[in-house]
Amino acid sequence: MARVMAWNVMRIGNLGRMGVLWTLALLYSYLHLLFLYPRLRRSPYSVPQSRAAASDLKPASIVTGASSGIGKATAIALALQGFHVILAGRSLKRLREVVAEIKRKHKDVSVQALELDLCLVPSILSFVKTIQVLFEGENPPGKLQLLVNNAGILATSQRWTSDEFDCMMASNYLGPYMLTCQLLPLLYKNAPRARIVNVVSFTHRCVRSLQVDEGGLMQGTLQTSSYNGDWYSLARIYETSKLCMLLFSYELHRRLHSKEAPSQISVMAADPGAVASNILREMPHFLVGLSNLVLTLLTLLQSPTVGAASVVDAALAPWEISGKYYFGGRGLTCQSSQISYNRNLANELWEASAAVSERVMSRYGAN
Repeated sequence: MARVMAWNVMRIGNLGRMGVLWTLALLYSYLHLLFLYPRLRRSPYSVPQSRAAASDLKPASIVTGASSGIGKATAIALALQGFHVILAGRSLKRLREVVAEIKRKHKDVSVQALELDLCLVPSILSFVKTIQVLFEGENPPGKLQLLVNNAGILATSQRWTSDEFDCMMASNYLGPYMLTCQLLPLLYKNAPRARIVNVVSFTHRCVRSLQVDEGGLMQGTLQTSSYNGDWYSLARIYETSKLCMLLFSYELHRRLHSKEAPSQISVMAADPGAVASNILREMPHFLVGLSNLVLTLLTLLQSPTVGAASVVDAALAPWEISGKYYFGGRGLTCQSSQISYNRNLANELWEASAAVSERVMSRYGAN
């Protein structure tokens, strides 16, 4: 298995996209921010507003993928802002270790751990049920006002979920899509002071076209060149999953802020940039070291705390702000790729995602 994974990574198509195109996409994002849209450096939203206003119940948030990296850094930042933070992830043991670490350093914060595997629909449904009981019971830990969809993986070989989803597409897009839809009723109860932040990636800029269909969505092959016979196009599928998350963010924003449902829940996209995290844990160690060296020399590699700044900015922006793409920290926003604003494509993706979700949810007796 390890040899297959390494062989997939070493394919020139994957190495070329990850080593060259992704680096260029990241550089373009910074150039776009600094030169094409310099006025955004003077954005009035550059100083996030704390959500820890005095009330009977403190604000509460869910952060997925919170056992390490950006998710962990985001959870700590939100806890220090006065949120009750639910750290969600696949390993309950690791999450509890993070909770214990946070409480040792910051005794007054309110955090807890809950298990969630976004590749498994039963796990999503069980998590949502636990959240409903937690916040609709007699002694809720707060008011659920924030969902941060941070969890994601970069798989080096094709693996399938029990529902026949590509694991990377399930973890990076389909799982968060289903989780978000299931949690919308709870978030609506605290609207308009409620928000969804979807963590996306500069790698979405490498996607030039998509052909949306349910089969391709489940397999991650929405880019016409994603399927290459006997090897796994991990780079294309990763960037496709991140573009899907961005298209979903903008479409959800439009649907929640239509004439029929104005300003109910705000939706943000947040791009952390290049971060030294566990996202590359399946990659060969020498390639990870080489990548980190190059990005460090280009001054593009950030710590999880610095990378999480864009996510925290998006989470703490004024409630009335929605539909923005946060990148670069300091409250900065910029434009994402042209294709990410394609409304027809976003609608097609929404319809396909809803159909897939409805079909798989019905297997487990859920809507």
